[in-house]
Amino acid sequence: MKKGSQMISRIKAIVVVLMALPLALSACSTRPITDEARAHQIVQGAQLAVQKFKASNEQPMDEFRAMLPKAQGILIMPGVIKGGFILAAEGGSGVLLAKNGNGEWGQPAFYALAAGSVGLQAGAQVGDAILLIFSQDAVRAVIDHQGKLGADLGLIIGTIGAGVEASTTTNAGADILVFSQGVGAFAGGSLEAAALIKRNDLNKAYYGEMLTPTDIVLGGRAQNPAADGLRKVLNGQ
Repeated sequence: MKKGSQMISRIKAIVVVLMALPLALSACSTRPITDEARAHQIVQGAQLAVQKFKASNEQPMDEFRAMLPKAQGILIMPGVIKGGFILAAEGGSGVLLAKNGNGEWGQPAFYALAAGSVGLQAGAQVGDAILLIFSQDAVRAVIDHQGKLGADLGLIIGTIGAGVEASTTTNAGADILVFSQGVGAFAGGSLEAAALIKRNDLNKAYYGEMLTPTDIVLGGRAQNPAADGLRKVLNGQ
């Protein structure tokens, strides 16, 4: 238990660094971006990522197009960062959505995703990752277990995507399928140690009130017309 707590603490520290990095790089020339503007950028990036995956000629994206209508939830991480030297880190911010009772996609809740591992790596890569979630129970498990993903959720995770090494888990009967382009960040068991952390600060900035992912994704209590473009792309319009 102590070892697990230390891992979560380390991953949360990585998230803080990853979220602060863009601000640090731009501080000399521009004003820091507001939470509201950042939230809108993430939603726009998520929409572009889905459009890119749907339009891709790469063979793995044929399966993405086939499986998207079957998904009950989706976690979209545009511009996932992978980099480091001694401590390798993957992370970024994205949105979680789920289908409502009418089978249409609801409003997005904001999350940060980070996975840490020790290794001799250098440089950085940026790409997009999308996690398709195939049951409402799995969606609820993701929401209820902040900081835990993979085996801790009792869910089967499979990996598909260009540039991704072979997954260590079979994709048959997977509760979650991970698709990626441009980054090999989620191969094999890397998601087993990943932390999925609620961004309630961005939820508040985007919706103008303090709402939890449960309120937004499962309760249908949120509304922002700025997310309509993303929802239409997911709904196939």
